[in-house]
Amino acid sequence: MPATQDEIRGAAHGTAPTPLSVLDLVTVGAGRTASEALSTGVDIARLAENRGYHRYWVAEHHSMPGVASSSPAVILAHLAAHTSRIRLGSGGVMLPNHAPLVIAEQFGTLEALAPHRVDLGLGRAPGTDGATAAALRRSDRLNEGADDFPKQLAELTRFLDDDFPDGHPYSRIHAVPGPVQATSPGGVQDPHRPQVWLLGSSGFSARLAGVLGLPFAFAHHFSAQNTIPALDLYRESFQPSEVLSEPYALIGVSALATDDDGTEARRQVLAAALNMVRLRTGRPGLVPTPEEAEAYQFNEMERDFIDSWNSNVIHGTADEVRSGLDDLQKRTGADELMLTANAHTGEVRLRSYELIADAYGLPTQA
Repeated sequence: MPATQDEIRGAAHGTAPTPLSVLDLVTVGAGRTASEALSTGVDIARLAENRGYHRYWVAEHHSMPGVASSSPAVILAHLAAHTSRIRLGSGGVMLPNHAPLVIAEQFGTLEALAPHRVDLGLGRAPGTDGATAAALRRSDRLNEGADDFPKQLAELTRFLDDDFPDGHPYSRIHAVPGPVQATSPGGVQDPHRPQVWLLGSSGFSARLAGVLGLPFAFAHHFSAQNTIPALDLYRESFQPSEVLSEPYALIGVSALATDDDGTEARRQVLAAALNMVRLRTGRPGLVPTPEEAEAYQFNEMERDFIDSWNSNVIHGTADEVRSGLDDLQKRTGADELMLTANAHTGEVRLRSYELIADAYGLPTQA
């Protein structure tokens, strides 16, 4: 059975306007290793759990040296062993890259490792460039994969619920761990299964999530111009379901707080933006140091991109970040804010989540 609405909705703590959560890209900075980035992920998840953040998600990306989250299920299994309460999930798994049965098995395993704590956020983009997507899918029919998303989603949901109808070609196939173990002779398996979320950066998944009555996560951090139209479309399309009686939408937000007057935040944000410039121009690499970013000679087109990109990154002192998050929540009506901190070092990212928790007075959990 799906998660309860309380598991989806969470609770706001301190003076936060909504529940706060974490989206981790497991970024790797120049001079750092993937092992260090993954270790920082554990530290962030533990901090988030201790300070009352509602959930911690990792996002699937491929062929990007500066992002070590190519395998969300593996990372989440590791995090499950180092946490006990916080919800863990994908933000998201790119469903067209995978067979639905494989995803059902992976996340059924996660649910067995961390019962009642697993979110399965699904996207229909490849999470990479076209050539890499073709290698992942062993097909160059990439548009067909995206357009087939509703069918893939329906198939995945049936595997998660183990309810293919009699006569269906997959009716005798079961995702294990999963509900079939509860209905087998002597079975004592918890029938609870991961909660499905739809992710998007445009209107397609917003409408689909609304029609299906599912929770929706919007990528404001890289598609800010579409945030309000997509959330409006989701709410207008929403039909109550067994999962939700009312719409529930979170937005991903780039946010970075530092201890000083905001100078370091600006330096780190510039470095992260340079990384995006390189990615968008076909030169993906490790996240550069702030010193490298400050010395870089941006051309006019790159400078325009940087200014546009950073206008949607809430950064500065903890109070400035808190104010920016409050304003964004009022503007969008988001039910939850999922914060992603992009910086050269893990220490800066970890400290940012702590500073934001302090700014909102989030209590330390027992």
